[in-house]
Amino acid sequence: MDPKVAAAIAAAEAAGPQSGQTVRVDSWIWSVRLVKTRSLGASACRGGHVRVNGERVKPAHAVRVGDEVRLRHEGRERVVVVTRLIRKRVGAPVAVQCYIDNSPPPPPREAVAPAGIRDRGAGRPTKRDRREMERLRGMPGPGPAAGFGPGPGSGFGPGPGNGFGPGPGRGFGPGSGGGSGKPRP
Repeated sequence: MDPKVAAAIAAAEAAGPQSGQTVRVDSWIWSVRLVKTRSLGASACRGGHVRVNGERVKPAHAVRVGDEVRLRHEGRERVVVVTRLIRKRVGAPVAVQCYIDNSPPPPPREAVAPAGIRDRGAGRPTKRDRREMERLRGMPGPGPAAGFGPGPGSGFGPGPGNGFGPGPGRGFGPGSGGGSGKPRP
């Protein structure tokens, strides 16, 4: 082991809890660099994305050496076994000494298909391109556009609000809602 890493581990253990004490799970997953911020760790706990020994836990749950911590974060699951308790955030070489990583391997980059990547300089996508990208992403496309097709107020066929003939919704004249009803000067 590198002497610098050994010195950093010793410093982290000196700043950590004494024997028999515990550390909060949100603080521990932050200090061993499984999440970027402690508040992200706390919100992951509150959202049910952190399990200790198979149980969903709150952010203040105590972690002990030998516990199995499962964290679902950024689209993958991390499974780690606690080997050291630390409270302060440490560098990556020191952090990996504090747990045993039993996580499944991440999916290969080819398996994660990038949806809707356009060539640089291709300009703004056309409506057809945009709909194709939405279809690839699995987003629901818009239904019939408002104001088109048969229906009330669509502008086609008989009915109120069509803008043709007498009746409400003509868009001009007294009683249409378009003015005060007084003649213009």
